[in-house]
Amino acid sequence: MLQEKTMVADALAGINGELTRYGEMIAQTENKELKTTLKQMRNAAEQCQEQLYQIAREKSYYVPAQKATQEEISHVRGLFTSAVL
Repeated sequence: MLQEKTMVADALAGINGELTRYGEMIAQTENKELKTTLKQMRNAAEQCQEQLYQIAREKSYYVPAQKATQEEISHVRGLFTSAVL
């Protein structure tokens, strides 16, 4: 029997994969109606992902990484603005 923590983690991983695929499909289609439908589906998946994330946080199933320091943020911003990736 799967534990709740494992089920939440599996569901989050699945939704994250869906979000990646929706992004790929949206970028590749020229059909406006299909693009709109895919965006709606992606938005629904994002809402579901956010709800599961909140459950995981509340139950301490997920502990986010430590916040970046201002120095780290500035470094990454500098990489993007100087186009040195």
